[in-house]
Amino acid sequence: MNNKKTTLLNRLWLILLSVGPGIFCIGYTIGTGSVTAMVKAGSEYGMQLLWVLVLSVVFAGVLMEAYGRYAVVTGDTAIHSFRKKFKYGPAIAIAVIIGVVTGQLNSLSGIVGLSANAIYELIHVFLPNTSPENYWAVLGISIFILIVLYGFLWIGKYSFFEKILVIFVTLMGICFIISMFVVMPAQKDILSGFIPSIPSKEGGKLMVAAFVGTTMAAPTFVVRPLLMKGKGWGIENKNSQSKDAFISALLMFLISASIMITATGALYYDGKVVDKVLDMIYTLEPVAGKFALILFVVGILSAGLSSIFPILMVAPLLIADYNKGELDTDSRQFKIITGVAALMGLVVPVLGANPIAAQIATQVANVFILPLVIILIIFLINNRKLMGAHRAGIALNIGLITSLIFACFIAYNGVIALLDLI
Repeated sequence: MNNKKTTLLNRLWLILLSVGPGIFCIGYTIGTGSVTAMVKAGSEYGMQLLWVLVLSVVFAGVLMEAYGRYAVVTGDTAIHSFRKKFKYGPAIAIAVIIGVVTGQLNSLSGIVGLSANAIYELIHVFLPNTSPENYWAVLGISIFILIVLYGFLWIGKYSFFEKILVIFVTLMGICFIISMFVVMPAQKDILSGFIPSIPSKEGGKLMVAAFVGTTMAAPTFVVRPLLMKGKGWGIENKNSQSKDAFISALLMFLISASIMITATGALYYDGKVVDKVLDMIYTLEPVAGKFALILFVVGILSAGLSSIFPILMVAPLLIADYNKGELDTDSRQFKIITGVAALMGLVVPVLGANPIAAQIATQVANVFILPLVIILIIFLINNRKLMGAHRAGIALNIGLITSLIFACFIAYNGVIALLDLI
């Protein structure tokens, strides 16, 4: 019997590992920023923004397919190609690097703060005599998280990083999906979310932009070819990369939708709006019980850890991509830059700021680099000289052009929403 169980676990592990570079895509996409956006949207607007999530995930899948196909066919990476294949290529590549790295590092500090708060709240659940808020404890936990994850970056290779992320993403998915079933809202409310509409309430347009910023995340696409190169995937893996893109997009939707559904069921019907991490945690306990509360907190923590890990890597990876078009995870440059990123991750915990506001603002900022990232891959994947018989067909081009229109529309909405706040 034990042998059967072991075999089943081994098979499950192999299936999860088969997601490959998509695990990093999920790490970049579903972090505490995504959790924040989904929870805040679910608590304020119910399931009204589900259609935005659906479109964002579909277009994210299209872009992962495009960047993945380009990588396995040409053997080249994204930033290196931007630099070499376009007029004014170095300026374009540097602009993409600055846009992606700035957005990711801005979100890193909020993610660390949210993760540390999640751990402290888990401690507070089991030790209720502790203070509901403790600045020094949260700061200490933040430092501990960054030291441990930075330590992993010193000792690991690509395959090791992939396995670590499989653990975080699996735990996150299980926790959020179980939480969803505990507080499931009415089916008709979920179905109504597929009908496009933008909330008329204040902040509705900003939330739409944040949704797209966290799901159609530019680093997800520009880092993907680099990770495929690190995994050793070539033209013979063309079908595998397509499967990887599809499974990644599906997991993004299932996990993100489960978070929104949980927030709707636990908060929206009672008119409770989330402004702090503590709000979600404290309001969930009386509705769903301590077990569901612990599950959700562990889910938030897993989401944070699955994002911190790849975000620490994003700057050195893209810089190495620009210089050599190679995956670099063991050079001195890699270790120094990830160390600097880890220190930047302490800004929100040191200031004691509200990480939710920081996360929403960062997700909106991520939207503005997205149209450029889409335009660049449209040119590359339609280049007959580079792609040959594997260049984009009608279906993929329709998907890419539609995703560009969608990204421009959302960026415009983001600008309007930001101007309204001034």
